[in-house]
Formats: sequence, C-alpha cells, structure tokens
Amino acid sequence: MSYGERIAIKSRREIEIMREIGHFTAEILLEIRERARPGVTTGQLDEIAARALEKRGLNSPFLGYAPGGIAPYPAVLCASVNEEIVHGIPGPRELREGDIISLDFGVETRGWHGDSAVTIAIGDVDSEAQQLLDTTLDALNKGIERMVPGDRLSDIGFAVQSRAEKEGYGVVRQFVGHGIGREMHEPPQVPNYGRPGRGPRLRVGMVFAIEPMVNIGSEKVRVLEDEWTAVTADGSLSAHFEHTVLITDNGPEILTRIEGSH
Repeated sequence: MSYGERIAIKSRREIEIMREIGHFTAEILLEIRERARPGVTTGQLDEIAARALEKRGLNSPFLGYAPGGIAPYPAVLCASVNEEIVHGIPGPRELREGDIISLDFGVETRGWHGDSAVTIAIGDVDSEAQQLLDTTLDALNKGIERMVPGDRLSDIGFAVQSRAEKEGYGVVRQFVGHGIGREMHEPPQVPNYGRPGRGPRLRVGMVFAIEPMVNIGSEKVRVLEDEWTAVTADGSLSAHFEHTVLITDNGPEILTRIEGSH
C-alpha cells in the first residue's frame, strides 16, 4: 500500500476536543449496548442512538454518508448481526438469544469526529462465538499497544493479525482502520494485517481508529445488494471492535473508553 499521504498531528486544543467527542461516543455506545437484548430490533437500537445524539446536540457522521457514489447510508448506527461483518443497516431484524451483534457508532460536533465499535452477545452464546469475541477484543488491544512513538504503522496490523490468526481465524482485508479527526476517515489507512516494520514512524499527536474485523472462517467478504452490508463469504460468524486512539509520550490513550465500555 502507499504511504504518501500526510498524517495529521493534532494540537493540544484539538486533542481536548477529541477527548470530549470520544467520551460522548463511548457514553452513547454503552447506552445502545445496554438496550440490545432478545426481542429488540436493530431499527429500535438505531432510534435509541438517534435520540441520544439529539439529546446532547450532537451530529451523526454516518447518516447520509455516501462514498464513491453509492446510496447514502440511512442510519446513525451500523448494526451487524452474526455473519454480517460491518455496515449492517438497522431495520426490522429482531435479535434472538445466541446472536452476536456488532454496534458501530460515530459522533461529529464542531467539525471533529469520534468512532467506536463493539460486538456483544445477545443472551447466552456458544463457546465458539464467545471465543471469537474474546479473541477479537484482545487483537484490538494488541494493536493499540503498538501505538507508541517510534513504532511503524504496519506494526499495528501485524499485532492484530498475529493474535487473530493464532486461533485460526480470518482477518478481513477489504476494510481497514483509519486516521480520524476533522474527517471521519483521514490518512492513513490502518490495515489489520501485514508485515511489521513498514510505513511511517508513529508520532505523538496522531489519532487513529483501530478496528479489527475477524471471521471464524475465511477472511473473504461479500457485499449485499443494499450496497452497504458486508457479510462473510462462507457464512461464518464475524466480530468487530474499534476504538479511537491518541498516541502520546506515555503510550496510547483510548479516547472512546469509559467505565463499563470495552
């Protein structure tokens, strides 16, 4: 991949704004998560998210997002169930005991952005699903641990890939993490795979959204006719976790983590 694009370094004032937005992102995502249970529809979860944004006077960077000329995204929340990897459109689908659901949510205010995702169990899930959730969250944390000054960009993805593939899982390559700040998606792309020691040096003030997407089976992806919902090509379960993370002199600072969140 090309590393030619400039990576923004946030100022102290900009970092303070992003801390505030990260807190809101985590707070609302936790509220959505607590309302996800058997019998609730993904559309109802989107309504909860929309009301939470309105209550706080915040905006959704997801609603109406239309990259590459595809149909604008119609919701404030991505709700991806079981074999759905990312970008599941909320609607009448009712959650059932034993499902897993990825809740991907973002906030925009004053021209700045926060982004986070979590995959949770609905009621009791089998051991295979629970292991996928535990491993993907651990892979996220392994990637975040490499967000220290002086490391290379590819060290993040190598750490994620190493942890996930240790369990025999497939690491999605079609979708990647990203820089974040004034735009939801800024340079650089942050793949969840790759060889270590490549790409630009990480510097204090960089902010990335790290988001491993891990499948029990193959890493291959299929996008449905709605142009958004990405599912595993083999129908296997998939999990997705994400945090917005700042690089500091003291190591990574997770801007979208509060008490009770992942």
